[in-house]
Amino acid sequence: MIRSRTLALAALSLSLFSSFPLAAQQPEQIRIDAGAPTTPFPHFWEQTFGSGRAILSLRQSYRDDLRTVKNVTDFKSVRFHGIFLDEVGLYDPDATTQNPGLPPEKVQGAGIYNFSYIDQIYDGLLANGVRPFVELSFMPRKMAADPNQTQSFFYKPVVSPPKDYALWDAMIAAFAQHLIDRYGIDEVATWNFEVWNEPNLDFWGGRPNMPTYFELYDHTALALKKVSQRIRVGGPSTAQAAYVADFLQHCKDHNIPVDFASTHVYANDTAKDVFHTDEQIPRDVMVYRAVKKVHDEIASSPYPTMPLLFSEYNASYSNEPDVTDTTYMGPWLANNIRQCDGLTESMSYWSFSDVFEEQGVVRTPFYGGFGLIAADSIPKPSLNAFAMLHRLGDHRIKLENEDALATRSDDGAVEVAFWNYAPPFGTGAAYTPPPTSKGTDKNFQVTVAGVPSNAKVELLRLDDDHGNAVKAFDTMGRPRGSLTQGQIKQLKAAGSMAPAEQLRLSGGHLQITVPPHGLVLLVVK
Repeated sequence: MIRSRTLALAALSLSLFSSFPLAAQQPEQIRIDAGAPTTPFPHFWEQTFGSGRAILSLRQSYRDDLRTVKNVTDFKSVRFHGIFLDEVGLYDPDATTQNPGLPPEKVQGAGIYNFSYIDQIYDGLLANGVRPFVELSFMPRKMAADPNQTQSFFYKPVVSPPKDYALWDAMIAAFAQHLIDRYGIDEVATWNFEVWNEPNLDFWGGRPNMPTYFELYDHTALALKKVSQRIRVGGPSTAQAAYVADFLQHCKDHNIPVDFASTHVYANDTAKDVFHTDEQIPRDVMVYRAVKKVHDEIASSPYPTMPLLFSEYNASYSNEPDVTDTTYMGPWLANNIRQCDGLTESMSYWSFSDVFEEQGVVRTPFYGGFGLIAADSIPKPSLNAFAMLHRLGDHRIKLENEDALATRSDDGAVEVAFWNYAPPFGTGAAYTPPPTSKGTDKNFQVTVAGVPSNAKVELLRLDDDHGNAVKAFDTMGRPRGSLTQGQIKQLKAAGSMAPAEQLRLSGGHLQITVPPHGLVLLVVK
């Protein structure tokens, strides 16, 4: 998500060949033993995705993109802001209606709560095999201590504490009871209920922010557990990997229920914000460093086995078209998965679609949006990166390489992802076209032991000419505004995953060249 903070691709090609040219870099050796011991490798990076605010889930385009990403990743839950926004209509204690030319009158038979849109929102998710990851936000205007205390997003969420916690507690209890009545406790008990969003930034108006957030959390957690002890509740849902240790200590000291710890980090967060140091931490290790920090804090807390959920992460918290729109995301994502494995139960990529309005109505499909799918359901390279990495198995084979990841599946197939990470070609809101010279290729010699020496190999690649709609968009001149149907069709075709190549090992070996920002996946049958 975008946050008000200071901001501190690549054409790719990949070739298979039998011998390296004289000028080529010495090949990096990747040796995989298909029969080697493994460690469990749950797909923590694709269990949950973020999305635009709650009401957008009623749009056809949102649900179309949801199904696309579900088919690619089989993700289990989606998290969004604003289930309590006035536009969703839950809380309205004195609801009125007004016809043209007539004075307003009280709605007949209206109660304090109206679950109509909430039911449609959650029904739509569940119908597509996706559960809600329930972020409890923001404040209904008529419940706010200061209804004019709003955050800067396009839809201006009210971030004030409640004027009376008895009203908040009652709404939380009614909300939880309604969900149980509609979906059953066995279903609702599988959901995560997260209290608020990033209370250490301008999404929370209480002052001082952490003590007043703890008050909000305490009221919310106790109200939920009063409805059912089986409801899973957690927090603090902070930005910049902040305050998790303080939060858990607070819960312990005050005997407040907590079932998971959640926080956020983005790869362009600063060391000053995350670690309170003056380091210059590059984009390819910031997320890992933050995840490791919080993992270690939990291990030293009163709850050393508390599940850790990073309920937002991405390569950027702001719109950077050279980052989130481009093939840069392939190596960045793969490397992040390699580093964070074993440190967190789940990482929720922000977000699955650019059906998204935090900065206003989308004006052009490639503006650095956070989603895997651009406007008009045009697939981005990041969608293809997720599709490729979804093919990884559930058992990790240890490698010493820092630019490769190997797994084995239950059926005996071996999967190897490898990449050539390089910084993005540009940063910030203005797009920088790829330079003529894009950097140094990496040469890999892959050896797979424990399989037939001529085993079949399926190869998937993400590069400038495969699965990259941005190159086609550049060729069009990066048109602003709405696209024609012909342009949309062309961009969808350019952004689609290229068909897998069917190859064979030669004496157990395969040699491959990967350019900067390139991602490759081999599946050895």
